[in-house]
Amino acid sequence: MNSGDMAWILASSALVLVMTPGVAFFYGGMVRNKNVITTMFQVFAVILVVSVQWVVVGYSLAFGPDFHSIIGDLSWAFFNHVGAAPDSNYAPTIPNQLYAIFQMMFAIITPALIVGGLAERVKFSSFLVFIVLWSTVIYDPLAHWVWGTGGWLHSLGILDFAGGTVVHISSGVAGLAAAIYLGRRSDHGKVEMKAHNVPFVLLGVALLWFGWFGFNAGSAVAANALSVSAFLTTNTATAASALAWMAVERWRTGHATLLGACAGAVAGLVAITPAAGFVNVGGSLLLGAAGGVICYFASTVMKGIFGYDDALDAFGGHGIGGTWGALATGLFATISVNSGGANGLFYGNLHTFWIQLLGVGVSWVFSFAGTMILLKIVDVVMGLRVSPEEERIGLDLALHNENAYPENLTLDTAQSVLSSLRQSDKLPITDKMPLG
Repeated sequence: MNSGDMAWILASSALVLVMTPGVAFFYGGMVRNKNVITTMFQVFAVILVVSVQWVVVGYSLAFGPDFHSIIGDLSWAFFNHVGAAPDSNYAPTIPNQLYAIFQMMFAIITPALIVGGLAERVKFSSFLVFIVLWSTVIYDPLAHWVWGTGGWLHSLGILDFAGGTVVHISSGVAGLAAAIYLGRRSDHGKVEMKAHNVPFVLLGVALLWFGWFGFNAGSAVAANALSVSAFLTTNTATAASALAWMAVERWRTGHATLLGACAGAVAGLVAITPAAGFVNVGGSLLLGAAGGVICYFASTVMKGIFGYDDALDAFGGHGIGGTWGALATGLFATISVNSGGANGLFYGNLHTFWIQLLGVGVSWVFSFAGTMILLKIVDVVMGLRVSPEEERIGLDLALHNENAYPENLTLDTAQSVLSSLRQSDKLPITDKMPLG
């Protein structure tokens, strides 16, 4: 084993974990102030439930010994046989347990991204059950198909360096499915729904960008030249995407905004993820710039045309960005960067592009159909959507009896909220409503 590789993957694991609180700030800043705690709590809760699910069964299903090219068997459940010895199939220079920890952080952030599609509408308990089911039924099999030894897409030669299909398409398309299934928020289209705290959004993007170096460069699973290349392509594509988004936004609206620049940076991070270890810096520049433009139109024009309420653009940013990134990998990949990969279409290999297209199609269909089925099951058993009254009050007070900004809660508002909650049996009858 290599101590340098171990140190880098330990650090990368911590970097990737930081990304999920980054998502909490990114999403929390974009919702209305009456739902900020709920949104951030949903993201934080994913860390808690998936950390347990991954140890109990998730890692074994995703990376355990192959069962008919579809799923890992359960021989690694509860991390049995996952110890200090390396696994030559995944990471020959670090302990298998460390590789499992690194992959745990991917398994955590993926369902957290779905929050963007269902924000401000879902019961907290139902959300937790859905996340456990989704991680087990959707994420783990897809991870095995693409990354697991024996997985059928892996055997076909799909290129996904750090999760364009497994992470971003799966979560983004699941966000779209959730937005469609739940329907629009009750006041969607009736009132203006602007980001309530843009500095929160910027903080979230800063944490995401910082952590993404562990996400992408760490996916080399070694402290080597490929890790350095993935680090550089990640940063280049992200900056190019943000600049492209700003340019298009300025052209269409007359203003370049900080919120737009942040969204553009995330689009670039998403787009480069599957390609980071397969493309050169020139390819990353073009890939990132195109990703910024594509995701801008997906998050504005396309959403307006079709009318779905993807509240925080989980689909526009991650679903579409991941799709572009996976396809672009089939265009820009070159073995001059990674001899373990393949040349893409622009380097004379059409086959690579067709495999990428297949992987994209499979990820879309599997995530969308599977998510719809899981949402229906949870809805029938427990109910999914909060009541119109709870939605009007805001989920922070209605579900958690907390308020992110108590100084903005006037006595009149507090009494109104308390009255509504008493009528819905959400709070015991008391004489006073705490304001702070």
